[in-house]
Amino acid sequence: MYIVENYGLAILLCVITMLCWGSWANTTKLTTKNWRFELFYWDYGLGILLTTLVLAFTLGSNGSEGRSFLEDLKQAETGNLLSAFAGGIIFNLANILLVAAIAIAGMSVAFPVGIGIALVLGVIVNYISTPQGNPVLIFGGVLLIAIAIILNAKAYQKLQSNSAEGVSKKGLILSIVSGCLMGLFYKYVAGSMISNFQIPEVGKITPYTALVVFAIGVVMSSFVFNTIQMKRPFVGTAVSFSQYFKTVAKDHLIGILGGAIWCLGMSLSIIASGKAGPAVSYGLGQGATVVAALWGIYVWKEFDKAPVGTKPLLNIMLVLYIAGLAMIILSK
Repeated sequence: MYIVENYGLAILLCVITMLCWGSWANTTKLTTKNWRFELFYWDYGLGILLTTLVLAFTLGSNGSEGRSFLEDLKQAETGNLLSAFAGGIIFNLANILLVAAIAIAGMSVAFPVGIGIALVLGVIVNYISTPQGNPVLIFGGVLLIAIAIILNAKAYQKLQSNSAEGVSKKGLILSIVSGCLMGLFYKYVAGSMISNFQIPEVGKITPYTALVVFAIGVVMSSFVFNTIQMKRPFVGTAVSFSQYFKTVAKDHLIGILGGAIWCLGMSLSIIASGKAGPAVSYGLGQGATVVAALWGIYVWKEFDKAPVGTKPLLNIMLVLYIAGLAMIILSK
């Protein structure tokens, strides 16, 4: 299997992860007007699963290091498979709530709040599990990002107070709950894997196997979480499974593309974690918040109707995020 062997390359992969995680949600805005995100989500999950399988049978099955995907799957202990599977379930619930928050509050609110909380919690959890890097720089960076989250929430309040109709607080609440769950899933996936990617520990699984099992957890749990969401949606009326087959092929392809983009980021983050460490790899990848906020503010114009004084708050938020991420990078 392919293994990252130097820190510089690992950081580069984490930056690509940041771009992927911060950009995939744009696909939810590219579908046709009547294509609900509950229906979009089925294709999104399929995109994740297909991407992990392609990687498992290519990068995960070639090279002189470690075990090939099928060989690794055969020797895996049940506990490790269940750990990666549980990571998929936790992520899926968090992500469904995040997608709902995007539909209600927009990318420039849902991402900084939801993913910001996930970053803070995730870095702490992953550092406790695998303590790698300078804790002063890691947690100093997390502190700056936490302040950025508070500023973003303040900007959201200004937007809400300026709206003639009033912006529902449901989007903000969903973002917070999503962030709390999102901060936990990575630990379960990382915990199922071999600690040193060059030494194939018996019973533990490679990153590529872990990603496939994770994706299966996402798809299978969708039959519970997304089905409930279709019957009792956060926004709008209920949707039926028959509606899934009544759209154009473009909508399905965009959903699969969204899943593939997110999963590419997840895969690179997991692959890079062997050299960068789980806390740094996860923390840097969650800089996706900056990317998503830029999309929401400057491309989708989500804050154009906000009162005077809102844009400076958002700009300070972005500066603090970047400074916090820089400290996390320099921690190792």
